[in-house]
Amino acid sequence: MAMEIEDIEYRRFIVEEYKPDVERLIRYLPWLEEKAGSNVSKQFTDSGIGVNSIPFPVYDSTLLGFIKEVQRTTLLDRNYRYIYSKHRIRTSADELRMISKADITQMDILKGILSKYVMGGMTKGTLWTDAVREGIFLKVIQKMKENVEFWDKPMV
Repeated sequence: MAMEIEDIEYRRFIVEEYKPDVERLIRYLPWLEEKAGSNVSKQFTDSGIGVNSIPFPVYDSTLLGFIKEVQRTTLLDRNYRYIYSKHRIRTSADELRMISKADITQMDILKGILSKYVMGGMTKGTLWTDAVREGIFLKVIQKMKENVEFWDKPMV
């Protein structure tokens, strides 16, 4: 009986810890749903870019707003590689499987997957667009919202 009370208290603690940040990100859900399956960046090839120049991506402004908002939360985990190693996450199929089964006590897994794409996208430009196109950002935020709402009340 005491174990159940401690477990419920722990889950409530997690809700209180993550709820403000999840609330900040759910406003991007309609955009992430709309853009799933599509490309949200293009290569800059305007005049002045010569044959010897390296093309660079130009991102959708909403995507950049989402990335900046995530960076202002406590949802980034610089040790996300540990989460991938600990849970043997190696492919995008593994990521999607882990997202779908993560409950409130496994928010670290969701943070790890989100972190891989947000932080990795700072140096590897395709990660952000891959995460939008493949629905990784969408599914992570939806699952975080679902977990918090299950133990609290619906968020708008």
